[in-house]
Amino acid sequence: QVQVVESGGGLVQAGGSLRLSCAASGRTFSIAAMGWFRQAPGKEREFVVRVHWTGRSTVYADSVKGRFTASRDDAKNTVFLQMNSLRPEDTGVYYCAVQRVMAPTYDVWGQGTQVTVSS
Repeated sequence: QVQVVESGGGLVQAGGSLRLSCAASGRTFSIAAMGWFRQAPGKEREFVVRVHWTGRSTVYADSVKGRFTASRDDAKNTVFLQMNSLRPEDTGVYYCAVQRVMAPTYDVWGQGTQVTVSS
């Protein structure tokens, strides 16, 4: 199995920055991709970024392009999400997820970390 743990959320003013971390453990060799999603109160969960594990390509949601940057530390099996120029609409619970090899979609989820952006 693979487990993921998020950290780094918090409260920040609009225009500020936060960096989230997602550390994977367990059978990390089975990871095909890692992603970040977020869910605002009363809204559905939405995609933020996808990091392909072997191809190393990254796909961003249009809403965060140019503001958010994903990076990784292979030695620590950790993906980071640097969030700059934060807006109140970025507020929500941010979840890290793993899509394992042969899985049709993300099948391992973290507990989530709260990000609150005040205006």
